[in-house]
Amino acid sequence: MKTLSIDIESFSSVELAKAGVYKYAEAPAFNILLFGCSIDGGEVQVIDLAQGEQIPNVILDALTDDTVIKWAYNANFERVCLSRYLSDIGISLDPFHDHHPLSTEMARFLNPASWRCSMVWAATLGLPLSLEGVGTVLGLQNQKMKEGKDLIRYFCMPDRQTGKRHLPSDAPDKWKTFKAYNKRDVEVELSIKERLKNYPVPDVLWDEYAIDQEINDRGVKVDLALASAAVEMDRRSKDELITKMKNITNLENPNSVVQMKDWLAQNGMPTESLGKKQVAELIQTAPPKLRDALVLRSQLAKSSVKKYQTMQNAACKDGRVRGMFQFYGANRTGRWAGRLVQMQNLPRNHLPDLDAARTLVKSGDFEAVKLLYDDVPDTLSQLVRTAFIPRTNHKFIVSDYSAIEARVIAWYAGQTDTLDAFREGKDLYCETASRMFGVPVVKHGINGELRQKGKIATLACGYGGSVGALKAMGALEMGLSEEELKPIVDAWRSANPNIVKFWWDMDRAVLEAVRHKKVTKTHGLTFRCRSGMLFIMLPSGRALAYVKPKLGENRFGSPCVTYEGVITGKKWDRIDSYGPKFVENIVQATARDILAYAMRTLRHCSIVMHIHDEVVIEADRRMSLEAVCEQMSRTPPWAEGLPLKADGYECKFYKKD
Repeated sequence: MKTLSIDIESFSSVELAKAGVYKYAEAPAFNILLFGCSIDGGEVQVIDLAQGEQIPNVILDALTDDTVIKWAYNANFERVCLSRYLSDIGISLDPFHDHHPLSTEMARFLNPASWRCSMVWAATLGLPLSLEGVGTVLGLQNQKMKEGKDLIRYFCMPDRQTGKRHLPSDAPDKWKTFKAYNKRDVEVELSIKERLKNYPVPDVLWDEYAIDQEINDRGVKVDLALASAAVEMDRRSKDELITKMKNITNLENPNSVVQMKDWLAQNGMPTESLGKKQVAELIQTAPPKLRDALVLRSQLAKSSVKKYQTMQNAACKDGRVRGMFQFYGANRTGRWAGRLVQMQNLPRNHLPDLDAARTLVKSGDFEAVKLLYDDVPDTLSQLVRTAFIPRTNHKFIVSDYSAIEARVIAWYAGQTDTLDAFREGKDLYCETASRMFGVPVVKHGINGELRQKGKIATLACGYGGSVGALKAMGALEMGLSEEELKPIVDAWRSANPNIVKFWWDMDRAVLEAVRHKKVTKTHGLTFRCRSGMLFIMLPSGRALAYVKPKLGENRFGSPCVTYEGVITGKKWDRIDSYGPKFVENIVQATARDILAYAMRTLRHCSIVMHIHDEVVIEADRRMSLEAVCEQMSRTPPWAEGLPLKADGYECKFYKKD
């Protein structure tokens, strides 16, 4: 046996979407119902575990044999569930039976090194992340059966009304269809592999996937006492805020957007939206009564209690949340995506006394928190990060890249003055402002007021952004006037001519590759159209993929390249792009590859989280922060001349320094 393709159907009393697969598979009532598999691409067999059939020993042996490659769609689910199953039938996952790097530490999961995920394979080619979506886009003869969702709800979850479980004997015909559904899923996965065989995933990516799975298996400890206290305090705060709003507005439900908008309109302040930004603007001009109601609404909207609740839902028996990162979740760039707690959009913390605040919240003294911090929802929101803690006798080392995207785009474009500023340790925003306005700019010094313009221009203009991008970055809220915005864009572009040239070199290279179906090269990148795909080969050796590229016309009437992909609402449709947008994909993908390179070099340092361009390590107290930052600052061999710098800090709970 060389390969084993697997798809399972399982039951658990824990809701998968809310708690994640690790908690799902940990539930006492967890069972695997059906085990569909194909050995070396042969005929699919379905083993009916729910009705007493057993998995043959040769297959059980293969699960812990690293020379047999196991395939599944979203393989993390099968691997974690089968880890629990093997434990239940007495097969121990220890260093003698399994070679998982964490087996001697804390995890008892099958070694991810011999697992391959066909969902990841599809994602590397810009395809949808769902099995059904991939089958549809590829036009496979075997398609995922649409009856599956109803059958899963019937057999795999407790009944919504009674809470009881449906057995095969309760609906024999449904069970027969369910087995056919399980078989079809394996057949679809095999068809996907066959269709994608000419576009293999590089070995280095499978190594990164194994590291990703190790990080997910390790998980991170959460302070459940803090989470529980925060949830209760948020409930009390909400009750108080809503009562105050009712007293002001006389509305039955002042938290209702419709009711609140009607009330505001009746009181002379109509508004199209009650979004965060709009409410902040309304507060500035509202009369006292309306302002008080809007301030209360703003406080209600700050609540991040859902993240605390997710921590409670997802925490395993050992108090660790696992499965928070999805490999290749952003399939345009290959970046990781967040799952469960969604680490990528955590609220920032500004409180100067985080330690005291979290201690007070944990004590449950609501009145004291309200007295000392005034805005309870905002305080709880700022403490979300601090709910992640290292295990006993350990510390967190947090290290992240300084201005990684600005460095990468300057490196590609050959914007040497920016690269020199980075090498000399100068302030990028001051240097940019100095080039933009032709005067020396020093932070907190001469012409220091121009630094903010340099900063917002750097952040907004790097990917072709203009006045709209500056506004989206909050330029007007920062005090810049409407009249200043276009001159700022023009000044930034004049100060960064090589980056502007880089945009349009990309545009020409992509257009030429698609129009003439020829290989084009520029700025160390290779563009190639092949079998209905556009590939952009990065210096790292990884390729970005765009499905079914063709020439089109943008809204300005200029030629552009369009391709198929997922748009808003998770729909599959045609997307048009142009030079600066391709540059954004390339730069973010390269930043991702730099982070992945650092994670490979830090593999044995117990990484528990990574957020954007930051790595969080659960470290022995003796581990050196400086050594970690130095390691992360090492330039990959394929990025010669790119100056990298990682900064970091140590903490006893996660926070933003």
